Amino acid sequence: MKKLLLDIYYVWVNELKVVFKDPAVILLFFIVPLAYPVLYSFIYNNETVHNVKAIVVDDSNSALSREFKRKVDATADVKIIGYATDMEEAKEAMRRKEAYGIYYIPSDFSQKINTGQQTQVDIFADMSSLLFYKALLLSATEVSLDMGANIRVSETGGESRKEDDIIMQPVENEWIPFYNIQNGFASFLIPAILILILQQTLILGISTIVGTHNDKKRFTIASHTAAGKNVGALKLTIGKAFCYSSLYMLIAVWVLRIIPYIFKLPQIGDPITIAVFLMPFLLAATFFSMTLSYFSSQREFAMLLFVFTSVIFVFISGISWPWTAIPAPLKAIAYIIPSTPGIHGFVKINTMGSTLIDVWPEYIALWIQAAIYCTTATFMYKWWIQNYDPEYKGLNRPISK
Repeated sequence: MKKLLLDIYYVWVNELKVVFKDPAVILLFFIVPLAYPVLYSFIYNNETVHNVKAIVVDDSNSALSREFKRKVDATADVKIIGYATDMEEAKEAMRRKEAYGIYYIPSDFSQKINTGQQTQVDIFADMSSLLFYKALLLSATEVSLDMGANIRVSETGGESRKEDDIIMQPVENEWIPFYNIQNGFASFLIPAILILILQQTLILGISTIVGTHNDKKRFTIASHTAAGKNVGALKLTIGKAFCYSSLYMLIAVWVLRIIPYIFKLPQIGDPITIAVFLMPFLLAATFFSMTLSYFSSQREFAMLLFVFTSVIFVFISGISWPWTAIPAPLKAIAYIIPSTPGIHGFVKINTMGSTLIDVWPEYIALWIQAAIYCTTATFMYKWWIQNYDPEYKGLNRPISK
């Protein structure tokens, strides 16, 4: 048992030397996790937009259309900056970025309302930001509902103000947002991005280390003890994994605790519960990264092979698209990636205040992933040893440097 621990310790220490001697690995393991969360949080820090500039094309030019324009302009989210004679003029204003949306009111707007028919207002939004679309649409919807209620009262008005209120709003409702009280973009997206940053930088950093060894057709000194004897694939895997995950335990404090505090993101979870949940996530992500690094035959291949997967992992995680709307086959694929249960569990604990029991399925899934990917990583390292040391016969053979 003592020899086992000593061998793992030697691998751990020597792998730390490998990490801190490689500028590219330092960049991926430390600089990127420190800088990227700040960048993403800063970009989405303004969670909602107000006074989105819009232009109106009013072909109706009636009292009702003017009322619609006036009420939309009075909302907090939209500011009417002018009026265009036709759609081409309005589109030109959008191309010049003078406006980010167009309201088109048809010529029969007032006529249809006065004859009891349904009319419509077309909304054109600059989709460079979904927040523009959200502001334009919600403002128009609120005004339409309000005008519709007033029209019903004028047509079927009651004998008292109370009866008019009932006609305007038969069912009284109140909007109460849970967990994301600002109803903002950053509060729901950034926690998922933070978990993904931890996983993706692990993948890139470990793959860079492996690619470097493959480039030079040699094995790192961490593959053998001070006595020159090979430690074996399993102890090598565990020692390296402990090196990477121990570093990321410290990095996770910055990424998952300090960044949300600085940018005032929802953070109501118990820190101890988060720490306990992160243990299997970091191990699963580390072993997953070590397994994927098998495909990094050259130092630069990590950037080509794995950077693009970040977008895919976000989409199939069930954060940017509702988890219930994702097809079962994609859910199955998503759950072989540590970031999926990691994101679900972290968001539930950190943003919604869940306990460890509430995220038990995700917690168990991460431990299962850690065990499976530990096995695959061990086989990968065993192949690696045999491939780069043709004279390798057993655990007592020295490894070629």
